[in-house]
Amino acid sequence: MQDSPRKIIHIDMDAFYAAVEQRDNPKLRNKPVIVGGKPDSRGVVATCSYEARRFGVHSAMPSSQAYRLCPQAIFIKPRFDAYREASEIIRGIFARYCERIEPLSLDEAYLDVSDSTLFHGSATLLAKQIKQDIKAETQLIASAGISYNKFLAKIASDLDKPDGLYLITPDRALEFVEKLPIGKFHGIGPATEKKMRELGISTGLDLKRTPLAVLQRHFGKSAAYYHDIAHGIDRRMVNARRDRKSIGVETTFAEDLADPLEIQQHLLGLLRQALKKLTEKQMTAYTLTIKIKYQNFVQITRGRTLQEAIADTPNTVLLLTDLLKNTGLGERKVRLLGVTLSALRSRDTLTGYRQMDLFEVM
Repeated sequence: MQDSPRKIIHIDMDAFYAAVEQRDNPKLRNKPVIVGGKPDSRGVVATCSYEARRFGVHSAMPSSQAYRLCPQAIFIKPRFDAYREASEIIRGIFARYCERIEPLSLDEAYLDVSDSTLFHGSATLLAKQIKQDIKAETQLIASAGISYNKFLAKIASDLDKPDGLYLITPDRALEFVEKLPIGKFHGIGPATEKKMRELGISTGLDLKRTPLAVLQRHFGKSAAYYHDIAHGIDRRMVNARRDRKSIGVETTFAEDLADPLEIQQHLLGLLRQALKKLTEKQMTAYTLTIKIKYQNFVQITRGRTLQEAIADTPNTVLLLTDLLKNTGLGERKVRLLGVTLSALRSRDTLTGYRQMDLFEVM
């Protein structure tokens, strides 16, 4: 076990693509939804709702097999723009509480909150708050795992889905790992699992008892990692990528605003402040997110990712107007407004270079 235990949170969105589809189309709610290829194609399932999972459907399964298991399922083509928009909002939530963020995919990330003093240093309470913010601002559900390393945090996030919150403390880690089936170890795929079972390794305890030399003989360079995780050790750091931060500004008004035009003007002013900060850092941004908190403390966000860099132009004013649609503006007074610019790139980036989005699918 490490001398100075870290505090790592792994956030994993529950059935992310399918949840976005169900959120955006009420007719899909409480129904088996499969996002991916058509059932008569050679496509695969990207993800599926929990209603579909009850029939044995899972991600990476051939769509044709998913249809046989659940013929009543509704198959939907992925809408990656919608998923990225939701991810940008989620990224903004992470950034409020943590600087060391490592994205893994469109729907999950590690957060290193070892040095955080929020919630009196409780990573569990911080994870709970992040989950609440995600639900309030995106109407989507996340699960969180908390532990002292990445391996255990990721395992923990899987244990109580959906809407899970699970903590593995250092004093419980070894007992937990020893009882874990080898197929549940992240980093051990089906082929490796099969090979381990042939060697008589079926649980974490079996793996722990296997000498390193034996593991090296059968698994080469990966042996040291397998040996470490069986002992509750994972030395990998949370890899925070500095080029994937965001710049945001917000303001709370002394008196709540009611006039939609005045609200739009304030948002434009905030955008110009954010763009000024961006210029000072020699950066450009491709995603714009606005935040509105109403008089009753209900908060909503709207975002859009563009092909061209965001600038102070008439098109940006039109974009702000578009983002304000269907927000209930004019129906309730507003107490806070915010603007966040993300998907940042350096201004000296070569023309034609395409930076990977924080949560872009590999």
